[in-house]
Amino acid sequence: MITSGLDPYTDASVVVAGKDLSGQTAIVTGGATGIGIETVKALAGAGADVVIAVRKRDLGEAAAKEVNAAMGAERASVGMVDLADLSSVKAFTAAWGGKPLNMLINNAGVMACPLSYTADDLEMQLGTNHFGHFALGVGLAGALRNGAKAGRAARLVSLSSIGHLRSAMNFEDPHYRSRDYDKWAAYGQSKTANALFAVGFDKRLASQGVNANSVMPCGIFTPLQRHLPHEEQVAMGWYDAEGKPAVGFKTPAQGASTSVWAAVGDELEGVGGLYLENLAEAGPYQPGNRFGVAPHALDTEAAERLWRLSEETTGVSL
Repeated sequence: MITSGLDPYTDASVVVAGKDLSGQTAIVTGGATGIGIETVKALAGAGADVVIAVRKRDLGEAAAKEVNAAMGAERASVGMVDLADLSSVKAFTAAWGGKPLNMLINNAGVMACPLSYTADDLEMQLGTNHFGHFALGVGLAGALRNGAKAGRAARLVSLSSIGHLRSAMNFEDPHYRSRDYDKWAAYGQSKTANALFAVGFDKRLASQGVNANSVMPCGIFTPLQRHLPHEEQVAMGWYDAEGKPAVGFKTPAQGASTSVWAAVGDELEGVGGLYLENLAEAGPYQPGNRFGVAPHALDTEAAERLWRLSEETTGVSL
């Protein structure tokens, strides 16, 4: 098992301590809030140029201003992309072209929303969390190849979740056309897809100097919970009776640490297709635990089936 050797509650800034990322470029989707902006701060703090990829310009510009002020340098900029609209993703990747990219952190996401559909008539959670990021990652594959350097691979980081335990991929009806909608099963399916995407991406790009891993950031209170009433979060045990976060939840800076490690950790050089959590490679899920990865999230046959479906759905391929 690969590990960083760091405590699971380490801040992201500690993960990059002593590293010089000058001359490297990263894109962080959803990088304006939550663990996204903490990921941006850590990478920029180590010298990287970071593009905050968002759908709301005002949030992106505010985040970039905050980061640049803290760094005393212009290291963060804003890129506009709506992951729930494949035409927006296509425009973003076309504008980027082949400019070298060293790190792509697919951080943005939607969780437990009411049944709704993207601009391309895809179930919102799967459409945004997976298909949007699939189109982005594959569309930027050439840029990542160009970002790979001698002795240093470019990296794609796909944000998954322990929520993947709630559902494997349902290939018969992934978009809830005929089955009853369950917001948590839909979220789980999208998080399984995020893990399977890293498996498929790494298989195809590792030999070309690009690795991909998925990440479980652990429980953090961020705008991701926007669709969940406080009462529901209390009922799920996320808050105690006094309204305090349950033991085990992380701060956004701690929650970003595994994403940052996946992007820069020396222990992961040349390594891909893994599911990472708590600054280490995850072990198999054991019933009753809050950690671990289920076999369906790393299944190579499911990864191949999802890849084919994703190419057909998005019209994007390597």
